[in-house]
Amino acid sequence: MELVIGPLDLGAHVDEALAVQAVAFGLASDEIAVRRQIVLRHMTRPGARALGATTSSGRLVGFVYGMPNDRTQWWSSMVEPPLRARGNEDWLDDSFAITELHVHPRHQRRGIGRALITTITDGATEPRSILSAIDADGPARSLYHSLGYRDLARRVRFPSAARPYAVMGARLPLRRPAPARDPLPDRP
Repeated sequence: MELVIGPLDLGAHVDEALAVQAVAFGLASDEIAVRRQIVLRHMTRPGARALGATTSSGRLVGFVYGMPNDRTQWWSSMVEPPLRARGNEDWLDDSFAITELHVHPRHQRRGIGRALITTITDGATEPRSILSAIDADGPARSLYHSLGYRDLARRVRFPSAARPYAVMGARLPLRRPAPARDPLPDRP
């Protein structure tokens, strides 16, 4: 199945995106309603942008959105104390924040998440990126580590989240996998 990664008018496609997030992240309908308002508010922020992964028939199967980090936003106020405690508070400045990245489970492990996050950060003017992810070993944190993100703070608690999060940061551009080497060199 061919997918296209490109700009996404997230305001116009918020329900499609949240349907992907609900399946990928296990959200209930009341959580989706709250997140809908958050997404719409975020997309009015200066520098906010989104990308989508769509099938040839136009079905959204993954999305990412982010914006230049702003210390006055709720997320920054929540992660600032644990970052400060570890000497990493400066990551809140001059960073592009990845707000959400989700790929439908049927389309995971195909490089879609990697393509979405590297494409959106390649367009950032900030020298680094910051995000939060559930603080557990799994595909998401493995992806982020492979891209060059490192743990800036762990066991970070958000009021509405049952599980702790890790705050991660990476210098931009994100790390790319090394090209595969030809096992049989050319012979003269």
